[in-house]
Amino acid sequence: MEVKIESSWKEKLNNEFEKEYFKSLAQFVKSEYQNHTVYPPGKLIFNAFDHCSFDNTRVVIIGQDPYHGPGQANGLCFSVADGIRKPPSLLNIFKELKSDLGIDIRESGNLERWAEQGVLLLNATLTVRANTAGSHQKKGWEEFTDAVIRTVSEEKENVVFILWGAYAQKKGEIIDASKHFVIKSAHPSPFAADRGFFGSRPFSRANEYLKDNGKELVRW
Repeated sequence: MEVKIESSWKEKLNNEFEKEYFKSLAQFVKSEYQNHTVYPPGKLIFNAFDHCSFDNTRVVIIGQDPYHGPGQANGLCFSVADGIRKPPSLLNIFKELKSDLGIDIRESGNLERWAEQGVLLLNATLTVRANTAGSHQKKGWEEFTDAVIRTVSEEKENVVFILWGAYAQKKGEIIDASKHFVIKSAHPSPFAADRGFFGSRPFSRANEYLKDNGKELVRW
């Protein structure tokens, strides 16, 4: 099966695409797109990778599901397409960014500008049926995105992993914390942000680590 994904990732993950679980996943996803409304649009399923090559990856932020409302999901975790109202978690991320680095909240919630700088915005599940949160969980995506995290952890050094909430932290247990910087806090959702997300300063801490390891800072 031909998977359309950025070339450096295709090379690193080629073995995954040949595995039985991924072939089953591909059939499931294809059927879902044919028979239901599914987000993000098909051409944006691997958008996180297409905007952030393997070689360029220096920060990884782990999300869970794509947004399941019309026009929201654009293949990058927490991000929405231009012109779409910011969901509450994303708004809280921007509030923390302003508190942390003094950066005013932008009009657009599209985080492609982060991805272009080497921030891999990785959802654990890359597709979802419209208005049905979690509908594509446990179909194979989690195994694939575990392979992505493991590949970055094993083959790169001094990457910042930002894990917001219990789900991301559980998924991040495979990260080698001896050679990477792992930032953990509560999730930015309104239900959890006051329990340790606000005030966690992930953006400045990430840049301090990148600077200490001779890497270019992210212009958040």
